[in-house]
Amino acid sequence: MLSFSGEMAEEVVRIEGVWVRIGASVVLEDVNLSIKKGDFLGIIGPNGGGKTTLLRVILGLVRPERGKVRVFGMEPEEGRKFVGYVPQYTTFDLDFPIRVWDVVLMGRLEKRGLFRRYRPEDEERALRALEMVEMEEFKDREVKGLSGGQLQRVLIARALATEPKLLLMDEPTSSIDLPVQTEIFEILHRLRGDVTIVMVTHDIGALSVYVDKIACLNRRLFYHDSKEIRPEELEEVYQCPVALIAHGVPHRVLKEH
Repeated sequence: MLSFSGEMAEEVVRIEGVWVRIGASVVLEDVNLSIKKGDFLGIIGPNGGGKTTLLRVILGLVRPERGKVRVFGMEPEEGRKFVGYVPQYTTFDLDFPIRVWDVVLMGRLEKRGLFRRYRPEDEERALRALEMVEMEEFKDREVKGLSGGQLQRVLIARALATEPKLLLMDEPTSSIDLPVQTEIFEILHRLRGDVTIVMVTHDIGALSVYVDKIACLNRRLFYHDSKEIRPEELEEVYQCPVALIAHGVPHRVLKEH
């Protein structure tokens, strides 16, 4: 159990004894988690296990029924000014007529104010963010003409344009072809020195290659501050038998069920 007394060096997020109930259902049960500066944390678990809810708790969009949350030592509503968020691209309205450049610039809205013109600094940050995800040549394209992988890169660039210290990502490679998934993981791997990353994903195979730490979440959180996962914990999280397979670079693959 974590304690909130005193300061812990380099701690970005601290969650202690968090319970979240939606309607009559408990979504998060006594969750404890400490995320340090520079971590690349992958969170896995079945659909409906509370992974997206946990991200929303960190963002201050969902208030726990019980427990405490600190983001950069502050309440989540205040600390989220240092947080970038990448939703699943499937939630993006592909019919909306907007250019890649305008989407990325939206990341600067909080910095400039809603009714003020973008400054040269805003445009410089947006262009740098596009360069970081290798999408600068697409900046004048409409998003509706992009592939799923290209759109996900744009959404990552929008989050990076906020100059976040913490980047939260919800299934960044869902519904994207395997080669493109690898490209996105490589981009995130390059970013890890500049920003702390928390990524919700089902891609367990890629996790052990790219991330530093893995947590399993199915209402309850299993986390040991490393990327080692015990088979019995996976079985408890997924409520089914699990096969762990290694090929060359050690990684783990869930048996289909």
